[in-house]
Amino acid sequence: MSFIHEYKGIPITPWNPGLGVVFALMLFGGARYTLVLFVGAIIAEIVVLHSSLTWTFDILISAIIALSYGAVAFIARKKLRFDSALNHVRDILILLGGGASGAILIAVLLSLLLLVDPQHDLADVIVAAGPLLVGDLIGIAVMTPLVLRLVFRAPRLPLRRLRTILLDVLLYVALVSTSLWIIVGTQTANGFRLFYLLFLPVVVAATRYGLDGACVGLAITQFGLVGLLHFYGYDAQAFTEFQTLMFVLTVTGLVVGVVVSERESADRLARQAAARLKEREAEAAQAARFSLVTGMASALAHEINQPMTAARALARSAQHIMQKPGADLARAEKNLANMIAQIDHANGVIRRIRDFLRRGRPHFSTIDINSMLNDALALAQAEASAKQVRIELDMAKDLPPIHGDVVQLEQVVLNLISNAIEAIAGAGRSDGRVRVTASRHDAPPRIEFAVLDNGPGIASELADRLFEHLTTSKREGLGLGLAICTSIIESHGGRIWLHSGKSGATEFRFSLPFESA
Repeated sequence: MSFIHEYKGIPITPWNPGLGVVFALMLFGGARYTLVLFVGAIIAEIVVLHSSLTWTFDILISAIIALSYGAVAFIARKKLRFDSALNHVRDILILLGGGASGAILIAVLLSLLLLVDPQHDLADVIVAAGPLLVGDLIGIAVMTPLVLRLVFRAPRLPLRRLRTILLDVLLYVALVSTSLWIIVGTQTANGFRLFYLLFLPVVVAATRYGLDGACVGLAITQFGLVGLLHFYGYDAQAFTEFQTLMFVLTVTGLVVGVVVSERESADRLARQAAARLKEREAEAAQAARFSLVTGMASALAHEINQPMTAARALARSAQHIMQKPGADLARAEKNLANMIAQIDHANGVIRRIRDFLRRGRPHFSTIDINSMLNDALALAQAEASAKQVRIELDMAKDLPPIHGDVVQLEQVVLNLISNAIEAIAGAGRSDGRVRVTASRHDAPPRIEFAVLDNGPGIASELADRLFEHLTTSKREGLGLGLAICTSIIESHGGRIWLHSGKSGATEFRFSLPFESA
């Protein structure tokens, strides 16, 4: 398969796949496989080719080949940090550059060695050097990437894709066979000019399947070309010219393939990073919700304990009424109705907390703005009452529904209200007031929410970076609340901003789009 021609006892090898396979071993496993190449070259020269050269020349030739490529493999692995998985363009360039360097070095050294032999002169060396150089280059360019990608690191293909891949391979073989027959089989003078027909299937394979597709496509093309050239009896000169064109095609296909693979890998890593970021954001949002409820824990405990205490007292009263002769059933029924109302109120607070703290993926649905704001304010009311802050709600009538995750949007509203309450309480104001508004705008269609407070305001040096991570004005704050609010609002297609940071008139706003009729 390799040593097709011979010239005055010198094997001319315009196609050397064995070298490409062993060079892959050396790049994958290290320079210790130099011995494999050395022994293999001796066996090829003596046993297979029955070389007419002396034993000394055979050993010297094998040593030159093995040591040259061993040195190239060592430099590529240790000095240039070559990745045998060929995941980047630089690795393909190192492989091709190393193979070219080794082939040129061997061609020069073997030429000098053959000149020492009295049986050969300079003209013989020139005739033999070209095919030797091209054979090594094409052997490495075609076989080494194929072995590194598909043998040592065989890709795991899902069964559902195997049928599609097999059909593509059969179509590729048919297309390449037709092109090769036109180029080689017709034996016309235009064969070289038509060689560009092979670029299309190789580039298509590289674009569709990346570097793996390029490696398989180039191997099919190369084996088909060598088989036809040998079948039709092309001489060494014509063979070498075709192989030179094939080397150009191989370099093109490998570069296109690795660029496609590198881009696909970058896209896959970007998607994985984005997915991990969303998971971290969800975890941070969950932690922020717990932090909010933890801060309101005392007030919420009071909010729950108050109706439960009242319900207990009403139940006791109804019990005493029922125990007396001639019981006042109307009064007892009224007490029981009030008790049920108090229990329902406590249950509503617990339900809102449970829903607010729920864990899981965002659940998008159609949201009634009135219900969303009332539920958020019901949770915030306990903390506001404990710190003597009054909350007001001002909503426009007939606001259209919006689409989103109600828990996440409640978290934004509750976070802004909680920040306002803490700022007012920290300033020691007894007339604290937080006003929540929602209004409709039609250019573009959006619902604009605002949270206003009469707290101490926000310092100008803090205002510009208020929505960045780890930025906070609280002594024990983590600086995540507003950053999480930003992430939530932006994921809903809206935006959030500080409208005013003035003392006594602090105002945060955020807007969310809605579908206009």
